[in-house]
Amino acid sequence: MDLLKILPKNGPPIDQVTKYIEKYKNDLIVIKYGGNVFIDREIFNNFIEDIIILNKLGLLVVVIHGGGPRIKRELDKSNIQTKFIKGLRVTDEKIIKVVEKVLIEFNEDIVSSLKVKGFNAVSLNTKENNVIEVIPEAKELGFVGIPKKINVEIIKDKINKKLIPVISPLGLDNNNQTYNINGDNAAGAIAKSLKSRRLLLMTNVEGVLDKKKKLIHEISSLNIMNMIKDGTITEGMIPKINTCLDAINNGVTAAAIIDGRKKHSVLFEIFSDKGSGTLIR
Repeated sequence: MDLLKILPKNGPPIDQVTKYIEKYKNDLIVIKYGGNVFIDREIFNNFIEDIIILNKLGLLVVVIHGGGPRIKRELDKSNIQTKFIKGLRVTDEKIIKVVEKVLIEFNEDIVSSLKVKGFNAVSLNTKENNVIEVIPEAKELGFVGIPKKINVEIIKDKINKKLIPVISPLGLDNNNQTYNINGDNAAGAIAKSLKSRRLLLMTNVEGVLDKKKKLIHEISSLNIMNMIKDGTITEGMIPKINTCLDAINNGVTAAAIIDGRKKHSVLFEIFSDKGSGTLIR
């Protein structure tokens, strides 16, 4: 394998990559791609490039995407008002139709971007190959669900066929009603069910910061609990942290919150000594 041909010039150092390739060969990496910055096409293309490189280096990748900013844009266009309860969008019949349409279009965008580069990817969503069975999160939220069961056989079947599964954060209940799912929750549930080696949550912040706003490169679950208690970790970061803790307590080897705005952050997280965000073991 000619690494010089595969790796980007501004990626992790080759000697470090060589060390980690053996470590991760044929391991399963679940990556959640989301957050407000990901409307930016350059960041999107960089993400696609990283997925392709992981694939070439022999890692097995499953992608789960979000779509909050795209959903907001579409709802604004249609003049549909939404309200939020504890950061979750209240989702009625009109809104769930928009959400499903937007998320499936984004899903197909990722799949076709991988296919254009010659890599076989496959859409998994509520319209084809649904893999997430849900129960309602709370009555007042409407069609917002939490994963009850992940149909891992469908995902594993696609991986065995050398396909890259791209999964929308949508699920169906017993009546085949579509529900929207928080993207991090969906990614965590999938990583747990697959017992993946890594769960990466790509976001638009550096990672977990200490009191002095400096990035923490690695953190234990005990330290995290103390940082939540003393208010160092707040608001939007808490659910992400909880997703990571839940994953590592249920069979995922390690989870990381990484900065998707940085060039090749996925490659730096997996193939370099210092990573590119906060690693939670």
